Amino acid sequence: MKYWPFKVFLLSFIVSAIFSGLSSFCGDMNVIILLIILIIVIFIGIIFDMIGVATLTSKESSFHAMSSKKINGAKESISLLRNSNIVSSICNDVVGDICGIVSGSLGASLTTYLVITFHTNILWITILITSLISALTVGGKALGKQLAMKKSDKIVFGVGKIKHLLHLK
Repeated sequence: MKYWPFKVFLLSFIVSAIFSGLSSFCGDMNVIILLIILIIVIFIGIIFDMIGVATLTSKESSFHAMSSKKINGAKESISLLRNSNIVSSICNDVVGDICGIVSGSLGASLTTYLVITFHTNILWITILITSLISALTVGGKALGKQLAMKKSDKIVFGVGKIKHLLHLK
């Protein structure tokens, strides 16, 4: 655990570099593709926020019976819950925050495209795009958190199954 802050820093740097690199190519893209990528990035942030919340609210005892029956994903789910502070930190802080930053960058690209294409006032377009991105992100995370708290076992088990399929420890 003493190297955890360094690992978070390194993981954040790598993930951010990947997302920023991908988003830098978006400036020359079709506006529809740019919007789709923006929505996907916001959706990824919401999904990972839900996973982080679910790992904090789910109970390990729910998965012990499944694990004893050798149900795929149960052991991985227990592992997620035993490391819930790390899983939550990665999902909520690392991935969630990076998605927020990248969505802002994509919003700036979209704003630039709209201002140049339609010769319109940058102030109003900036306010509109920023407000829409904020509303989708905050509203989506609020809904996602409610769902994650109600369906925490199902979400954790779903992630456990994915870990099992991908042979992740």
